[in-house]
Amino acid sequence: MDPNLKIFFGLIGGLAMFLYGMNGMSSSLQKVAGEKMKKILGMLTKNAVLGAIAGMLVTSVLQSSSATTVMVIGFVSAGLMTLPQGISVIFGANIGTTMTAQLMAFKLSDYIYPIIFIGFIMNFVAKSEKMKNIGLVIFNFGLLFEGIEIMGHVMKPLAGSPFFVDMMAEVKDIPILGLALGMCMTLVVQSSSATIAVLQNFAAQPGPGGGSLLGLTGAIPILLGDNIGTTITALLACIGQSKNAQRTAVAHSVFNISGSVIFLCLIPWFAQFVMWVSPTGPELDVISRQIANAHTTFNVVCTLVWLPLLPVMVKIVRFIIRGEDEVAPGEFDPRYLDVKMLSQPAAAMYLVSQELTHLTELTVGLMDKLQLIITGKGGDKDKAAFAMEKDGIKGLNKNIDQYITDLFSEGSLNRQQAEQTAGLLIVANHISHITERIGEIFNFTQKAAADGNQFSDDAKKELTDCLTMNKEMFSESMDAVKKGDKDSVQVLENKREELHDFQKEAYHNHFQRIQDNKCSPAFTAAYGGLLYSMDRMADNCVSISEEANPSASFVELGKGAKEAPKKEG
Repeated sequence: MDPNLKIFFGLIGGLAMFLYGMNGMSSSLQKVAGEKMKKILGMLTKNAVLGAIAGMLVTSVLQSSSATTVMVIGFVSAGLMTLPQGISVIFGANIGTTMTAQLMAFKLSDYIYPIIFIGFIMNFVAKSEKMKNIGLVIFNFGLLFEGIEIMGHVMKPLAGSPFFVDMMAEVKDIPILGLALGMCMTLVVQSSSATIAVLQNFAAQPGPGGGSLLGLTGAIPILLGDNIGTTITALLACIGQSKNAQRTAVAHSVFNISGSVIFLCLIPWFAQFVMWVSPTGPELDVISRQIANAHTTFNVVCTLVWLPLLPVMVKIVRFIIRGEDEVAPGEFDPRYLDVKMLSQPAAAMYLVSQELTHLTELTVGLMDKLQLIITGKGGDKDKAAFAMEKDGIKGLNKNIDQYITDLFSEGSLNRQQAEQTAGLLIVANHISHITERIGEIFNFTQKAAADGNQFSDDAKKELTDCLTMNKEMFSESMDAVKKGDKDSVQVLENKREELHDFQKEAYHNHFQRIQDNKCSPAFTAAYGGLLYSMDRMADNCVSISEEANPSASFVELGKGAKEAPKKEG
């Protein structure tokens, strides 16, 4: 085989193994993290500093600043996070992504195969899901390093190529070329972690003088270019999103571009500082750690500079992306569901919980409209709106069901998350049943009106009081699910018994009114049907509360963060 072709195949094969190992490790880490990811998400909007820390932790688990940025853009677009909150998380994500480069700097050549074997055995023989996933983390960690070893091995002949040596000399002497090279590499690979791993391998190759082929001063511009190139993912993710989501992506670019330009002018001093904080020894032995430390130092310094200047960053991105959104999503359109989040279970489950909250608000609104219609205060306009809103709620419920199904299909859920997500699906189904019950009650009232009958004032009051009790039970059952309050089941069951007693009294009063000629016997079937539908609604409310579990409670992203979600139309 042609030597150049062999080098090319070795590079792309090693890179493929590296990316496969990194993605597999990320997926397994998310499953191991499980509930911890939910707690980290809860930190996102506490304040700017905690937001940055949360961004760093999330990225350490996801092993990708791009994945964190896409998640944050989705949250900002849905109005779940404000612009400053989203930007602070992205600052932290830039620090979190440097952890991969630090791992890559370890010399594990002699231990790669034992690591792969240990990971395989753990996954193969372990009984618990958590231990199996830990085994997969270790196994993929070994694959990741094997990919690096393959790339390093095929790069060795390049060190003896006069053309390649001359090209590296050009890059060392003209930093802007290194910046462009790093940026282009990351744009192609779509992973700064992968291109930095390649850079660490390139730099570890011996040059004509025996030292590093690139040297730290030659590697730094490429490293800075890698940081600029990684922002393209965020810019692509914000296409078609709200103005604030676009500003969040632009903030990521401003952060990396401004820092890269400044550090490009300070390369000699920056390199001296990195060498000072890095281990000493032969250049070829320490260059990988120096590059990793340069990567970490760059992002930590930029974060420390920009975090106090967060209001300035907000003004900059508002100047770049001007105006406000003109078109908001329809009332019954999904506000929070984002298919880009399906590979991130904790974030996707949070979005489902928020959409269920949205669905709950709409369903309570439908009950309010039904009360108006029962009392006779609602006119033809309200009746027409009721039918439209009922169909809209059913459509939204179908969207939630489909999203949850897709989340299961993604295969990223651990067992506990799968159980929690199944619980959310059950809650959505019971809300769908409640919507059907509301529709049945509406149809009974319409049939009675079509037959030329009207409920007495006493009957109207009984029905509206009964519906009010249903509405309170529904709200309380959803609150129980949000808070994970499993003790609420008994409270809801007691209220269901109170509703039963109230309905028995209402039946008795109805027959008394018939005896007193205050109500027509023809109403009995409709009246009984109305009460029966409300009774079934109470059963649905109790069933919803049965899904309440402390470990399945909804994540709260800071109550002050929520804004009316707006999207580009």
